[in-house]
Amino acid sequence: MYSKTYDIFISHAWKYGDSYQRVINFLDETSYFKYRNYSAPKDKPLISSLLSVPDDDIKKKIYNKIRPVNCVLVISGMYVAHRDWIKAEIEIAKSLKKPLIAIKPRGAQKLPQDIRQVCCEIVGWNRESIVRAIKLHSL
Repeated sequence: MYSKTYDIFISHAWKYGDSYQRVINFLDETSYFKYRNYSAPKDKPLISSLLSVPDDDIKKKIYNKIRPVNCVLVISGMYVAHRDWIKAEIEIAKSLKKPLIAIKPRGAQKLPQDIRQVCCEIVGWNRESIVRAIKLHSL
């Protein structure tokens, strides 16, 4: 029996779709854990790749995705390559007082200072750790 449905936004980049899909698989395979994914997966983008959209419009769409969630997961291995958009997602989450949970890349010894400072917890690539952190920190 499920006690709660967790609304989650997963910060990701389509270039790193394997990492995103791995998190989704972890969550899907967890017994007695129900969630709704508010992220924008590749098959349902925030905007069409054929359109030229101002950054402020994209940020507004991201804001609307993050606003209803219980927590935000940051796949931090993508941080360097997609710093500007991940920083925007983090700033939006902070402005909405959403808990941020970082998922540390496999084999990484250090995370960027920006990530360490804002996340309430840093977890490894482990299903139980990710789910436990979501349950512990979600609003």
